[in-house]
Amino acid sequence: MNEPLPPRIAVYAGSFDPLTLGHLDIIERGARIFHRLVVGIGINPDKDALFTVEERLKLITSSVADYDNVTVESFEGLTVNFAERCGAVVMLRGVRTLSDMEAEFTMSLANRALTPEIETMFLMASEKYSHISSSLIKQIAKMGAASNTQRLRKFVPEPVIDPLLAKFNESRSES
Repeated sequence: MNEPLPPRIAVYAGSFDPLTLGHLDIIERGARIFHRLVVGIGINPDKDALFTVEERLKLITSSVADYDNVTVESFEGLTVNFAERCGAVVMLRGVRTLSDMEAEFTMSLANRALTPEIETMFLMASEKYSHISSSLIKQIAKMGAASNTQRLRKFVPEPVIDPLLAKFNESRSES
């Protein structure tokens, strides 16, 4: 008889600044495919993030609370090293456009050279989310604040809306 396969662990890493419904769609689909999915918030000191790492951890954790097999962690350094520490066999990546695919292809080749035992798996964005980017979300939130609550529901999970709008209300009141 064949022995059962070990649990399949995947890592889905990004900056998630902020988490979008497109990200959440990849998380939901990944949670169905893998025994365990670790959402990794990469810390990039060269980027000016809207949300702190602690804020993103809280927002993402509350957004994925319904998934027993999804955990959220932050990390510094290479994603492949983080994936290795998590015991992952797959790095899950979401792809929205052809230009995303080109960049992801290059990155997956580099990751494979660094850690050949970890595969990269691409999930195409669902058509209703393929146009969503964190930059677009920030622009919508910035341009209309409270009047954009309903509009933002089309782009980000509910736990993200108020903190996102608060960030732009803070910047207005400081001006």
